[in-house]
Amino acid sequence: MRIEFSPPDISELEIEEVSAALWSGWITTGPRVKELEKKLAAYVGADGCVCLNSQTACAEMALRLLGVGPGDEVITSAYTYTASASVICHVGAKPILVDIQRDSLEMDYEQVAAAINGRTKAIIPVDVGGVPCDYEELFSLVKEKSYLFNPSSELQEALGRAAILADTAHSLGASWRGQMTGSMGDFSSFSFHAVKNLTTAEGGALTWRSLPGVDNEELYHQVQLYSLHGQSKDALAKTKLGAWEYDILGPWYKCNMTDIMAALGLAQLKRYEGMLRRRRELIERYDAAFRPLGVQSLPHYTGEHRSSGHLYICRVPGIGPEQRSGIIEKMAERGIACNVHYKPLPMMTAYKALGYDIADFPNAYDYFKNEITLPLHTRLTDEDVEYVIEQFAEIIKTLPNISGGYSGLK
Repeated sequence: MRIEFSPPDISELEIEEVSAALWSGWITTGPRVKELEKKLAAYVGADGCVCLNSQTACAEMALRLLGVGPGDEVITSAYTYTASASVICHVGAKPILVDIQRDSLEMDYEQVAAAINGRTKAIIPVDVGGVPCDYEELFSLVKEKSYLFNPSSELQEALGRAAILADTAHSLGASWRGQMTGSMGDFSSFSFHAVKNLTTAEGGALTWRSLPGVDNEELYHQVQLYSLHGQSKDALAKTKLGAWEYDILGPWYKCNMTDIMAALGLAQLKRYEGMLRRRRELIERYDAAFRPLGVQSLPHYTGEHRSSGHLYICRVPGIGPEQRSGIIEKMAERGIACNVHYKPLPMMTAYKALGYDIADFPNAYDYFKNEITLPLHTRLTDEDVEYVIEQFAEIIKTLPNISGGYSGLK
């Protein structure tokens, strides 16, 4: 058998929707993008939504809307993909990395609190694997430290504290205490990359919640300007008879979503709740098979939160990076593609150059050294799942000291 890690789940519905977009003659940003924005905002309960060409672009736009720049600091996790931190560098601010909690992928909130100072403009929490962060704790922290906040833009003034810019790349459809991700952070940025639960091939969405005195339509318009070179009219508006003339209001960026991408997303959204249910079934089957072996996995479904079930991140007790690589190689020999999420940022060349050392992030390294991500996607058949379970369990059972496990894993 051959089990891919995370192929896109494309049905006839997606093909029909994309074909309709192609035949419509409108393939760049147009009516389908606008429709997807409205449906996503309604789905997550957000007050505003803009679709762009990547989650990275969305996260950067949130920083730019806030006016974050040189001299400012933004706090994020050391245990994440580079996009969570690189956008901070894109706007000229300084990324402040903090460790994760022991045996958890959430940031250490005590470290977050200690890192907040007068230069802190935002915090970027990360919903790794689709499991939501503790947003109540995050908002409590920034409100408690609001006396340190020095606003440098009208939007920052309206907030009166550091912003919570949620990295929800993994967590579309997840909820925390009954509230959907995408409606909890001040701004939230979703990814629709090919490996995500819902895909537009590439793409993302920026959502936000209303702030007193801030016009949501004006926020939407500003992101549109940023995403289309500062052009005062988008292509759709320019097609109206006699409406050719436009202005350039700023020397800005190019990161809009196309109607072809949006057509794919609209079809995926129609199927999405069923896809989430299937992911939950797969996770529960994995958990039932592997937890008795001492393998630890993320807490996807609890009384407090529901995950989007994006990644099956697990840890094998008592092994190190070399043994972990050996397990991944053995799984590959049996036709099963596995991965690692993530190599902490302080281990990467770019972040070493910024002065970060993995020795200062012991919990992140401890989590990384024995982490393996198993295939989890909605194209897996029941037979595929049984094969993954059988092969992984067979390999795990050959390891010494597997019964030791971990205590206190959340």
